[in-house]
Amino acid sequence: MPMIAPRQTNRSARPALIAPALAVMLLVAGQARTEEAVRQVLPSGQAPAAPQQMAREKAPDESEIQRFCSNIADAARDRRYALQAQELTELQAGIDQRMKALEDKRAEYEQWLKRREVFLARAEDSVVKIYAGMKPDAAAERLAMVNVELAAAILMKLDSRKAGVILNEMDQKAAAALTGIMASAARRVDPS
Repeated sequence: MPMIAPRQTNRSARPALIAPALAVMLLVAGQARTEEAVRQVLPSGQAPAAPQQMAREKAPDESEIQRFCSNIADAARDRRYALQAQELTELQAGIDQRMKALEDKRAEYEQWLKRREVFLARAEDSVVKIYAGMKPDAAAERLAMVNVELAAAILMKLDSRKAGVILNEMDQKAAAALTGIMASAARRVDPS
């Protein structure tokens, strides 16, 4: 087999050809990238403005800004008032709810107080009946052991004859104390 010698090329000519080709490829690639960036479509369907157009547009001046602010001032004020009115409505609803709960509690406490007063009145009447049915000496002994004000209240509700007999059976000091309390309670005007 004959051997074929490799082809000898001029190595100094190769770099001279590669440099311009490489430059052209980079230039084309750079243009393709900028064209892709410019050709992108926004979600609204409008193509973005070219960088040259954006550079040509001037920045808004003070009068445009003032006009914009004055145009939206009424709408902003109305929105702020609407938000404040909504917040006040929510607060009023919360206050109404709390007032209703408070009114319910007050009614519950009034009902409980009435039941308590009825119970105390019945208990008081039954206690008075118990002491009215006791023998005077036993009633005097028991009343001497209870609270002085309670004993005076019981004696005041008893029949005056029965109360007199019970006081007669009591110790002199206890009877005097009970009589003093009963006399001050019978006054129509507060002595203090």
